[in-house]
Amino acid sequence: MLETRPRILIADDHIFLAELCKRLLDAEFHVIGIVTDGRAMVREAARLEPDVILADVGMPILNGLDAGQQVKKSLPSVKLLYLSMKNDPEIVAEAFRRGASGYMLKTCTSSQLVVAVRDILRGKTYMSPTLPRETIGFLRRQNATVAKDAERLTERQREVLQLLAEGKVMKEVGAILNMTTRTVAFHKYRMMERLGVTTNAELVRYAVESHILAA
Repeated sequence: MLETRPRILIADDHIFLAELCKRLLDAEFHVIGIVTDGRAMVREAARLEPDVILADVGMPILNGLDAGQQVKKSLPSVKLLYLSMKNDPEIVAEAFRRGASGYMLKTCTSSQLVVAVRDILRGKTYMSPTLPRETIGFLRRQNATVAKDAERLTERQREVLQLLAEGKVMKEVGAILNMTTRTVAFHKYRMMERLGVTTNAELVRYAVESHILAA
C-alpha cells in the first residue's frame, strides 16, 4: 500500500527522546528516520525529502539552527519544528528568522507535540504557550541587526568553528568536512581575524554566545 501520511525526520542527539517521539508520532504520521547530529540531518533531508523535520537546537558536529538553514536552501517547502530545552527568546527568534515553522520546549505534553505538527503542516506557526511571545515577536522584527551579526562568518566557517569549539583537532575537522588540515587552519585564522580574537577560549566563547555551540 502506498504510504500517504506526512513524512517526518527526527534529529536529536538524545536517542531515547528521539525514539519516544517516533513512537508517539508514528500513530498519525510516517517517521522516516532518526539522526543524531546536524550534518546527518542535512544529508538525510536531501535524501529522504521529508515534509517535517523535528529537530533539537543544540546538536553535535552541526547545530540545529545552521542545519535547518542549510536544509531550507535545498528544500524550501520543508517544515522545521524545533524541540528544545532552550527557552531563550533570542534563540527562538533566531530559529524563526532562519525559517522555522514552530518552536517547542521539551517540557511540552505529547498532545501538544502532535498539535504542533498538525498546525505547521497546515501552514500555521506554532510556539509553546509558555514562551514570551511579545518579546520573541519584538526580536524577530530586529532581522537586520541579527542578520548582520550572523553574516560575520560564512556558513563553512561556522561549521569549522563548531567542530573546533567541541574540542576536535584540525585533522579531525578536516576529515569530517572533507578538507585539508591546512584549509581548516586557514579558516580558523580568518575567523580569528574577522572576530578580533586571539585565543581559542575567545573563539569558544563566541561560538556559545552566537548559539553555534550549545552552552
